[in-house]
Amino acid sequence: MSKTQLYSSGLELANFVMTLDILHDAWTAIWSLYTEISQNEGPSSFVRFKVYELPNYTIIAFFTWPSSSKDSVQGGGGGNLVSSSTFKGSFPFFDFLCPKTKDPSFSINEPAFQLFKSIYGALPKFEIDNSKQLIITGNSLGGSVATLFTLSLLEKFNFSKTKGPLCITFGSPLIGDENLQEAISKYAAWNSCFLHVVYDQDLVPRVLINGYQPFGTFLFYSKLGCSSFEDHQTILELLTKTNSGTPENQDPNKVFESYGKFVKNLNCKVICKANDESLIDWTTTPLRAGIITQLVAIGLVQSQQQQNVDINIIITNTEKGAKIKAILNQQAFDPTRGLNDIKVYMAYLEQYKKVSKEERVGYYDRYKSKLDASDIKVEEYMRRLTCYWEEMVDQAEKRPQTVGASLRTRSLFGGTNYRRMIEPLVIADYYKAGKQDYINQGRLIHFIILEQLLKETEKPSSGPNELKKQNVASSLTEDSCFWAHVEEARISCKLLSNGESNDREKERNKLIEFENYVYGLMKNYAVSSEIFLPESSFMTWWREYREIKGTFYRSYLTGLMNNEENYDKYAKGRLVIPSRFI
Repeated sequence: MSKTQLYSSGLELANFVMTLDILHDAWTAIWSLYTEISQNEGPSSFVRFKVYELPNYTIIAFFTWPSSSKDSVQGGGGGNLVSSSTFKGSFPFFDFLCPKTKDPSFSINEPAFQLFKSIYGALPKFEIDNSKQLIITGNSLGGSVATLFTLSLLEKFNFSKTKGPLCITFGSPLIGDENLQEAISKYAAWNSCFLHVVYDQDLVPRVLINGYQPFGTFLFYSKLGCSSFEDHQTILELLTKTNSGTPENQDPNKVFESYGKFVKNLNCKVICKANDESLIDWTTTPLRAGIITQLVAIGLVQSQQQQNVDINIIITNTEKGAKIKAILNQQAFDPTRGLNDIKVYMAYLEQYKKVSKEERVGYYDRYKSKLDASDIKVEEYMRRLTCYWEEMVDQAEKRPQTVGASLRTRSLFGGTNYRRMIEPLVIADYYKAGKQDYINQGRLIHFIILEQLLKETEKPSSGPNELKKQNVASSLTEDSCFWAHVEEARISCKLLSNGESNDREKERNKLIEFENYVYGLMKNYAVSSEIFLPESSFMTWWREYREIKGTFYRSYLTGLMNNEENYDKYAKGRLVIPSRFI
């Protein structure tokens, strides 16, 4: 093999930082901070930081003394993990990392967390500036602090509009457990914010293995060259197998300085012949050959006999991991896949709604009765639509709010129509089964999230516009839980009529609340005119309620309901909503 340096990097992030000298500038910031500190103080266990303004980006560098970092990581308690649940209230800057639908609990290295926490109040509060990228860098435990600082900033960035932060660490130990790794790695925009540089003579990045998991891109280097890896299982194996030094012969200061030499040598890199005839021949697949080239670059092939390493096992495992990742990427949920089917299902339900109205029943009550085969088909389409939107919402919730905004905006119209069309059918099944209190006890989480998303983006309205009035006959009721309110009102009427209620005043108050709720919807033309169909559950409630209240009872709603001509006027958008009792 040629004695010239070999570099093999297949990941965009590693190529990016090397091509644009960002790696060089990041290390220069750390070295400048080290030089400044060493003139004023001796080695300590503290972390120092400084901000450097460059024309194209801002760099904040974190420095810890190499010898102190090594002692802290290797010493007693250096590998301890602290759960995020223990500091959720007092230090809530990482709560956003886990989905809302799951318990946001993960664990991070305790010494690194304590260092970060000790300086958090003094850290600069950066304004998000799209013209200059933010580079966050650090060495050893300073790199761990840089990683935590970057994590704390992620939710502030709108990745669709703004350059995200880039965290570059040199010789940093692993920082967190599997839950943290999962929270970061499942979203590519977050994962791509981290580049970890690891020297094959540096023990510090390799100490914290048990209970820890990597995330981001790892750039391994040796005297032969460098290669970058992203698969976390491959990274763990390489951290274990690529250490060429021993604790006895490692000088922390020399290891620290070696990172500077590596960065400097990147400017004169040369690509050389990469194949090893014992590992690569004409039958070797391109994937396997690429993996071998990467392992040659970081010195693993050369040192396999010295360290009793079976290189073929590592190559095979890395190849297997790459294939699994490719399969998972192909199987990942794609919102555009099956989109035509989704449109067909919704179109069928629109037709079902139209036919039900022509039959003077309303699609809610027709589905609740399930009288013919078309109702069974609706049930099938409803199930498929629900599976699609549950997956869509789940994927959106796994993304950070700032990053998922564009996806949510694009999907919000379809999600709102789905919720308003399908949730009434879910409610029908719920109450037909004899259950009660759907809103608090039976509502599916994705309906709640879709409704919240609409409220976050919807502008407040002062009242119905003319277009809304004209389309009320064909519109869906805006509150998808309307029929649950109707069913609960009917239950209250039944309790009062049969004398089964132990608290009659409570049931009466619930009915008055329902009156006001319906009147508010009608006033804003926010409820479908289907509710006035003779056989609807709402009209059944009205007849039951009127019998309880008697003919002399007056309210805003009874002023509308007592005159049946108002039903047709409402459907045509011509009803004048009274402001006083009639």
